[in-house]
Amino acid sequence: MPGQKFGPAWFPGLVAAGLGICGVLLVVSGARRRAAWIEWPAWIQSRNARNGIAALLAGLVAYILLADRLGFHLTGVVLLALWVRVLGASWRTAALVAVAGTVAIHLAFYKLLRIPLPWGLLERWAF
Repeated sequence: MPGQKFGPAWFPGLVAAGLGICGVLLVVSGARRRAAWIEWPAWIQSRNARNGIAALLAGLVAYILLADRLGFHLTGVVLLALWVRVLGASWRTAALVAVAGTVAIHLAFYKLLRIPLPWGLLERWAF
């Protein structure tokens, strides 16, 4: 808006400054306790946790490589179903969550925020 002393970068800048201050406070707190710079949490020893992290990273790479060709909707349903399955849900639950989650993300990004999502193979049915 004309006459304003701040623009669209004001809020993200304020959040970044707050996160930076919190980061400095965490470093100072750790230095006072003489804590290790890297300390692995106990849950990382679990095979399921490592599989979940690997599935997440592989899925992100797969989305980057496949989303333009297959489209957001197909890629999203497949990835969400596999991720929910890796977390231990049944195929039925994974399918329901994948479809509902993909529709919710589509509505939030494509319709509400007006961020274009790749349609890929479903281009002829785009709305």
